[in-house]
Amino acid sequence: MAATRTKKLASGALHGSHFSGTQVFVASTNYGLTTLVAAIDTDCFGDADERILVVSNNGQTPEAGILLEEMSGFDDLCTRFDRVHSLNAAVAPQHPSLWRPRWEDTTAWQRLLRHEWQIDARTDVHLIVESIQVAPALSLARVFADAPIDVYADGLMSYGPTRSELPLQVGSRLRRLHHLDLVPGLAPLLLSEFQVTTNVIDTQAFRQTMARSGADAVLPEIDGPAALLIGQYLSPLDIMTEQEEEQLHADMVRLAAKHGHRRIIFKPHPGAPRALVDGLEEVAAEAGAELIVFAEPVLAETLFERMELSAVIGCFSTALMTAATVYGLPVGRVGTAALLQKLAPFQNSNRMPLTLIHALVPDLTTDPPGAVRPSDEWLAGLVVAVGYAMQDEVLADRRAAAVSWLEANWAGAKEHFKRRRLTKLDLPGGLPPRFGRFTPQVRVAAARARRLRTKINKFRQG
Repeated sequence: MAATRTKKLASGALHGSHFSGTQVFVASTNYGLTTLVAAIDTDCFGDADERILVVSNNGQTPEAGILLEEMSGFDDLCTRFDRVHSLNAAVAPQHPSLWRPRWEDTTAWQRLLRHEWQIDARTDVHLIVESIQVAPALSLARVFADAPIDVYADGLMSYGPTRSELPLQVGSRLRRLHHLDLVPGLAPLLLSEFQVTTNVIDTQAFRQTMARSGADAVLPEIDGPAALLIGQYLSPLDIMTEQEEEQLHADMVRLAAKHGHRRIIFKPHPGAPRALVDGLEEVAAEAGAELIVFAEPVLAETLFERMELSAVIGCFSTALMTAATVYGLPVGRVGTAALLQKLAPFQNSNRMPLTLIHALVPDLTTDPPGAVRPSDEWLAGLVVAVGYAMQDEVLADRRAAAVSWLEANWAGAKEHFKRRRLTKLDLPGGLPPRFGRFTPQVRVAAARARRLRTKINKFRQG
C-alpha cells in the first residue's frame, strides 16, 4: 500500500516538538483512524521524520469482513502518512489479536518488522497504538522495546480501567492518552495507574476530518428525515446469542416506529453476520414504517454529518455518544438494562461503555430520544465505583472513593452492579456473610496473598 503524505494542520493548532525518527500509528477501525488523523491535524504528536500507518484487521474472520482499506474516505485519511502497511500480512499466518511473540523472539521480530516496513535499524521508533493491554498493541510494545508509547482511545472504553496489569517494561514507556471528549468533563480511568498525561482531541477537528473523509460516500436514498439504528457486534463476541441480537434489532425498529419515526435506516456493524438483519423490513412494515438496511462501508458518523436524522438509536455503541456530543442529535437506547446483568464476567471491558450509555441516554421503552445528564459528581463517582469493581487491583488506590460513593448511592444505582461481585470485594451493597463462612474481608485478603505468592514464585524462577 502506498500513500502520499501532505501536512494538514488545523488553524490554531498547537505546534509540538519534532521527533527524530519514525512514528508508527496502528489502527484497526475507520473511527479510530479518523480520531488519529484529527489528532495529527491538530499537532497532538508533533512532527516526525516520517509517519507510517499500520493497518490491523482484528475481526474474528478478517477475510470475511469489510477491510479498513475498503472503507469510504480511507484514501483521504492516508494522506497524513508516508507509507501504509498491513500488520495482518506481516504476522501471517497468525491473527493480529493472537500474535504474542515470546520474549526471546522479540529481537528477531523487530528486525523483521523494520525490514517489512522499511525502517532503518538505527532509526528511533515512536509507537501510537490503541488497546495497549492486549495484542497486537501490547505485542508491538514488547517488540519495539525502547520505543516511547502514546495511546489513543477508540470510543467509550477509555473511561473504563485498564483491563489487566501491564508489564512495567511497557507501562514505564507510556507517555500520553489521547481521547475524544465524548462525555464532557469526565476523566478517563484508562492507564490512570501510570499517571499518564491525558490529551483531549479537538471535537471540531474530528468533525471536520469526518466530513472530508466522507464527502464522496454514497448514502442511502430516503425521502425526508429518518431515524438511524446502529447495529453492533454482540453475538460474535458471545455477549448475547444470535437470536437475542435479532430480537434486539427488532425491538429497536418497533420502538423507533412507536416514537413516530416512519423512515428508518438500519446500519449493521461491518463485521456482523448478514443473518442479524434478515426480516427487519417486515418488522418495520408491520409497525407502519419504511426501513432501509444500509450495509455500505461508510461510517455512521458520515450519516450524522450529511443526512437529516430525526434520532440515533442503538444499544451501547460509542456512536450514540458521538451523535449526542459531537453532532447534537437526539439519541435513544434499547436493551441496556438486561445486558448490565447479563454481561459476564463483571470485568468485561464492554461494561463501561454499557454503564455510560445506560446512565446518559434515554431508554426508548419509557422515554423519547433526547439527552439526560446526571450530575458530574454522581457520574464520576459511578465510573470510579464500577471501574474499581471491574479491576480492583489495577485501581487499588480508588477503593476508598468507591466505598464512599457506594455507601451513599448504591440503593439508587443497583442496576449497574452485581451483588456477588460487591460481596467478593467486600463493598457496600454486597450480601451479608453467612454463618460459618469466612467473611468477605478474609476471602479478599487470602486471594491477594495467593496472587502475591504466585508473583514471587514466578520472579524467583526467572
